[in-house]
Amino acid sequence: MKKMLEDKVVVITGAGGGIGRDFALAMAANGARVVVNDIGSSVGGEGNDAGPAQKVVDEIKANGGSAVANTDSVADWDSANRIVQCAMDSFGRIDAVINNAGILRDRMFFNMSIEEWKAVIDVHLNGSFYVARAAAPHFKNQGFGRYVHMTSTSGLIGQVGQANYSAAKLGVTALSRSIAIDMAKFGVTSNCIAPFAWSRMGVTLPAETPEQKARVEKFKTMETAKIAPLAVYLASDAAADVSGQIFCVRSNELFLMSQSRPLRSVHHSDGWTPETIAEIALPALKPNLYPLERTPDVFSWDPI
Repeated sequence: MKKMLEDKVVVITGAGGGIGRDFALAMAANGARVVVNDIGSSVGGEGNDAGPAQKVVDEIKANGGSAVANTDSVADWDSANRIVQCAMDSFGRIDAVINNAGILRDRMFFNMSIEEWKAVIDVHLNGSFYVARAAAPHFKNQGFGRYVHMTSTSGLIGQVGQANYSAAKLGVTALSRSIAIDMAKFGVTSNCIAPFAWSRMGVTLPAETPEQKARVEKFKTMETAKIAPLAVYLASDAAADVSGQIFCVRSNELFLMSQSRPLRSVHHSDGWTPETIAEIALPALKPNLYPLERTPDVFSWDPI
């Protein structure tokens, strides 16, 4: 039986560990030739080590697969182009991009530095654009391509102390939808995954109060490998009619997430004034205003 990604070449950024490593192993097991990209930095983005990417390549080869390591950064345009060129030089084509690379610089908004803001935006949002854009001409010319971008419920719903990360991740969803719209006529799809899983980035979660400690322990039960099957599917031929969507994976649960659409409207034949907005519009709209919920408030049940 033909494997789901047989003859496909997949670039996976941030694939030296955690979710990215599981993606690389799963893609290879399903027949893909894989570019394992990872600069080998810390969670905060410091340092550079070729070891993590090469270790994953060695694992893939030990299992009979085909892969190459790449240590270029996604956060620079020229460097991101080298990641895509690595696929072309090594395997002669590129069929899918998995934008998974990420860092964290958590800080309360009122204390966040410009550097902490820019560093996270550069990796998550700019990096996703750079790598996706570098692959676009190849996808367009061959009439086929798959983009899978990692987003987060921190952006989709909200989280404390992550203004930079939340803004970047919600930006990624808008980028993905724009790619889906612009590239649809070329047989290219673009989708997002918001993962719940315990990885090295989880060590930044606050664990001071009993409630916070309980949340961390809950996170530790969510395996990173649970995310990979969806990524494999979205990178395959089978997902040709799935594009512009946002999925969430939480252990054995798979969610299709909502996207912004009008909820309720009010009309005033004479137009609105600040006073009539206060007196008429807001009382009518108020039942549908969103509360200031965070991710654990929305996903409040135990993972199953």
